Amino acid sequence: MPAQDFWSVVVYDPQTRSELQTSQPFPSKNSQRSELARNTDGSYDLYFGPKQPPESPPNNEIDTIEGKGWFGMLRLYGPLAPWFEKTWRPGEIELIRAASPGATGL
Repeated sequence: MPAQDFWSVVVYDPQTRSELQTSQPFPSKNSQRSELARNTDGSYDLYFGPKQPPESPPNNEIDTIEGKGWFGMLRLYGPLAPWFEKTWRPGEIELIRAASPGATGL
């Protein structure tokens, strides 16, 4: 991500506009405090959902609440030229289907 200082993703409750109240103390990840698994190309995959999918590294998941809406906010602290030039943009959120019957996917 094109951030000089760090980046952050936080999940919010659309009714209260505050952080979503989940089992995690803070429903968020950031490049300074979170020990995230990085892909070989330097990117990160973050997983959002009420249950962690088996393919998700343990620290790359942000809890949500089943049946409750939420929205995410990406912040770049010290954004770099690719952000301003619009040559970089974050990837889209993609639905992951659960592999086993009865399991809930993201």
